[in-house]
Amino acid sequence: MSNAKPPSRWSGAAPSNWPGERLGFPQEGRGSVGRPGRRMIALLIDWAVCFVVYAAFFFGNPWAATLIFVAEQIVLLVFTGGGFGHLLLGLRLVKVDGTYAGWWRPIIRTGLLILTIPALIWVSDQRGLHDVFAGTVLVRR
Repeated sequence: MSNAKPPSRWSGAAPSNWPGERLGFPQEGRGSVGRPGRRMIALLIDWAVCFVVYAAFFFGNPWAATLIFVAEQIVLLVFTGGGFGHLLLGLRLVKVDGTYAGWWRPIIRTGLLILTIPALIWVSDQRGLHDVFAGTVLVRR
């Protein structure tokens, strides 16, 4: 018999009961953290819209689709709180305190999002590292 302690989390914090609990967001409904399925579908909608613009006007330019996506994300996140997909699926981007994200947070978030890897690494609040580093969270409208 060993008297070894069970492994603890590196942060020392107990697991949260729902995504966003530690940040003060409700468990469900308006203002709750957007769930992964809804966010991934929103991302696919945004990429589809950007691809349509790319195919119609910039086909053949290897960087055009990415630049269209970056422009769409930054402009719409700053002025409306969400890209086309976010808005269609009832999501909006806010700071972790639930207020307007401002203009520089969407720029950082989008830059990290197009690198892909930060968006694939998630914390317990179901936020990708792109949101963690930008200090943002996608919530339900």
